[in-house]
Amino acid sequence: MSKRAPGSRYEDGMATRRQVLGNAHVDRANANMTPFDSDFQTMIVESAWGTVWADDALTRRERSMVTIALLAALGHHDELAMHIRATANTGASAEDIKEVLMHVAIYGGVPAANTAFKIAKETLAGMEK
Repeated sequence: MSKRAPGSRYEDGMATRRQVLGNAHVDRANANMTPFDSDFQTMIVESAWGTVWADDALTRRERSMVTIALLAALGHHDELAMHIRATANTGASAEDIKEVLMHVAIYGGVPAANTAFKIAKETLAGMEK
């Protein structure tokens, strides 16, 4: 992991999150934030986006593929669709997604991969429009 100054993780995280998920998604998430979940949202920005995604040990394409595999295997369908849409910004291709989901079928289970393929097909078709 890269060394970062304390306090920079939020700024780095917001910039990375916007680059990967897009301004519209981040703006919606910020608009929907309440005092109840603001600490949670800050944690996500600092840890997921400001620490893991902001690091350069893996490329954005590689991180995208790992994330898609994990979300598919764990059955997190809404997040899976969101990260498939994000491939437009990470460089992961439809072929990459297919290969990741084939891997999920073997290591995470055929039912999980079957559902993930359905979500991927629908999401990719929507992205082509």
